[in-house]
Amino acid sequence: MVSVSISPDSATDSATPTSVVSGQLVVLAGPSGVGKGTLLQQLRQKHPELQLSISATTRQPRAGEVHGQHYYFKSREQFQAMVEAGALLEWAEFAGNCYGTPKAPIAAAIEKGAQVILEIELLGARQVRQSFPLAKQIFIAPPNVETLEARIRARGQESEAAIAKRLAQSKVELAAAHEFDTVIVNDSLATALSELETAIFG
Repeated sequence: MVSVSISPDSATDSATPTSVVSGQLVVLAGPSGVGKGTLLQQLRQKHPELQLSISATTRQPRAGEVHGQHYYFKSREQFQAMVEAGALLEWAEFAGNCYGTPKAPIAAAIEKGAQVILEIELLGARQVRQSFPLAKQIFIAPPNVETLEARIRARGQESEAAIAKRLAQSKVELAAAHEFDTVIVNDSLATALSELETAIFG
């Protein structure tokens, strides 16, 4: 376990150790369809004390979404101010909306000894590696590309073009698996869950 905390008062600066506690930030990445969501759901059922990082976004809230619970909803101006202040661990723009990970809530949780999970894509994980190098980075991989394709197709929700795009992106992500501290192959859900627990809790 990486024992580290960062002061919420200086959360807009680069994360640096200030005192030894049991809190840590865990980055969870992997290609679409690999089963990150299912693993995370089961992990939290066994360990409800785990906290999920909440993203900030400039998009409008959808029905039932609550500020501070599902997202931190920000105006474009507010979001840009966070970027300029260095208040985000990472951020990106998708389909005209900005999404990012605020430092301050993570800093406050770690300061209290919490384990915080950040589920994110590859580019975001790379940004976090620069802004919070002591975060534990875990990559979830499929046993092979064929299995990944079968899982994506089993959803029955996407066109052939969308599936091809996801598979092309997955190859880029799989080629970067070596960048992570731990790689877990999700062949058996029970085995992968056990390995994920070991990676986080030791």
